[in-house]
Amino acid sequence: MGRYAEELESLRAEGLYRDLRIIRGAQGSRVELEGKEVLLLCSNNYLGLADHPLLKRAAAEGASLGAGSGASRLVSGTMELHEILEARIAAFKRSETALLFNSGYAANTGIVSALVGRGDAIFSDRLNHASIVDGALLSRASFYRYPHCDMAALERLLEERGGKGRRLIVTDGVFSMDGDIAPLRKLVELARRYDALLMVDDAHGCGVLGETGRGSAELLGVMDGVDIQMGTLGKAFGSFGAYAAVSREIREYLVNKSRSFIFSTSLPPAVLAASLAAIELVDSPEGARLRSRLRENVSLFKQRIAAAGFDTMGSETQIIPIRVGPAEATMEFTRRLLEQGIFVQGIRPPTVPQGSCRLRCTIMATHETAELEEAAEAIGKVGRELGVTE
Repeated sequence: MGRYAEELESLRAEGLYRDLRIIRGAQGSRVELEGKEVLLLCSNNYLGLADHPLLKRAAAEGASLGAGSGASRLVSGTMELHEILEARIAAFKRSETALLFNSGYAANTGIVSALVGRGDAIFSDRLNHASIVDGALLSRASFYRYPHCDMAALERLLEERGGKGRRLIVTDGVFSMDGDIAPLRKLVELARRYDALLMVDDAHGCGVLGETGRGSAELLGVMDGVDIQMGTLGKAFGSFGAYAAVSREIREYLVNKSRSFIFSTSLPPAVLAASLAAIELVDSPEGARLRSRLRENVSLFKQRIAAAGFDTMGSETQIIPIRVGPAEATMEFTRRLLEQGIFVQGIRPPTVPQGSCRLRCTIMATHETAELEEAAEAIGKVGRELGVTE
């Protein structure tokens, strides 16, 4: 048996083994999976923009400038489109400026590890994304995790820990596995009181939340109180990449200190052009209509799932977890739904704690009402069969 085979067998026995499922064709509300058309209920393509004609045309036009950028940003890989997109992001997020990263993971690891180091302190929500945790570990700063959304616990840590170095409070805006929203008003207040920077990873909020889709900080009225607004372009915006919307001082510092920015070949022209088109679309009347439709779909699906007796774990957004519990039952749930033409991924450790395995349903603006009603009915039926609900 090979060096890693035994551990792989153990993962299979525990219901924790993962493999890749291949989708043929474009990303939409319905896709072809393993030769069968299925309803896609686990995509982050919340507004359905990944195969939008405007984005595809923009990407094709961008590709006329070449397939790649040729280098990292600090060598010769800063193209005019990088500058244009960063200016558009800054205007969208109402920040002084912005800086592009190649992915959400690269952004979080690069931002956190650059802004703080030895002698500094990071205060992080316990349910923050793994990329934030990894960035904190890379930074070598003191790392304090407070219970999920527990502002009293965070304040005690701020009072007792951190010394005299720089302080960074970091939180998801929308928590990716639970679908709830961080208490940003209180976080802004604490950051100011204790002289800390506040960073919000709004990967799952930007484009979706707020009156104009500017995210969780807009929804809660604190856009001017967040020092680092991180977001991604590969979820609601349907493209790829990530950004930090920041002050000019912080941008300059990241350009000089963020290793994931410095040592990565920059995003290619087709991606930049598609992202520009996506922001314009999100910021248009069509974007407003898509957000309205998404809210309607979320409300409908939550009502149907709640009526079936499921625990949706306090979700406030388009991310709707359905608690199952054991890993084996969760994956059996996924398998049975797929047999009925519904693709929902089961989420297991280490992504979520032991005993809290779940189906992570995500709703799209392009889902049809009848599709969501049929999916909720099927989920209810399988849940009863597996003893998840009565």
